[in-house]
Amino acid sequence: MADNATKAGTLFKPELVKELISKVQGRSVLAKLSSQTPIPFNGVEQFIFNLEGNAQIVGEGEQKQAGKAKITSKVIKPLKFVYQARITDEFKYASEEKQMNFLSAYMDGFAKKIAEAFDLAALHGLEPKTMTDASFRATNSFDGLITGNIVNYDEAHIDDNIDAAVQTIVAKGGEVTGIALSPTAGQNLAKIKVNGVVQYPEFRFGQNPDSFYGMKSDINKNLTVTGGTAETDHAIVGDFQNRFKWGYAENIPMEIIEFGDPDGAGRDLKAYNEICLRAEAFIGWGILDEEAFARVKA
Repeated sequence: MADNATKAGTLFKPELVKELISKVQGRSVLAKLSSQTPIPFNGVEQFIFNLEGNAQIVGEGEQKQAGKAKITSKVIKPLKFVYQARITDEFKYASEEKQMNFLSAYMDGFAKKIAEAFDLAALHGLEPKTMTDASFRATNSFDGLITGNIVNYDEAHIDDNIDAAVQTIVAKGGEVTGIALSPTAGQNLAKIKVNGVVQYPEFRFGQNPDSFYGMKSDINKNLTVTGGTAETDHAIVGDFQNRFKWGYAENIPMEIIEFGDPDGAGRDLKAYNEICLRAEAFIGWGILDEEAFARVKA
């Protein structure tokens, strides 16, 4: 491992990749609420079938009646997420055990960065490094696509806001499997009392329950970041299990760069006894049906 860890283009071992994605799922609101599937580098096409009418019981000699089927598809193609950091070149000369300990710590930090970047991109259509609008904002982000099912945020009535958002989906025959909340919304729920009785005690004292009235739930600050034209989402409800898909390409390359100025920091690596550790993850996602989601926004 000591030799392989310092070679450009080394791939993280499969077990480390699984550990990384597991950590991403623990920190990304979207990954926590939805289903994940492996995605090849050239992408995968997801089909959505909307079948109208009921099935028919056909007796002997009776004609089989026609039904209506609407088929749509969406290609989920992974995008490259890159994170790199400078460290002392003493890493190259460390023992294999110390290198493994360091890489484990780096993977933990890398998972945090990737989870945040994934949320910022998919929720708001932001390029995470510059916090500016990405080219896919209008076509593959919640802020860009979920523009019809909108409820205006009211701090004192956040529970009614959530109910109204859910009803916009249910009224169209959809189902709600998950809810994403901002920290502000979580605390709003914690403060609601009726006749002096706290109505949502599971949110008190900054708690983040895994479920809310049978829905998977998560509180995450990524809903209310600022940058580009990102909107302030205090709640997103919808069918995260079936109508939002994400995945990753299984190869995650790691590169250790010893020369030059690869990150544009303005100083040569060799001159400062540094190396640049760079890792790349390929993650794709798709909102399969915008009518399956609703947002409560400020």
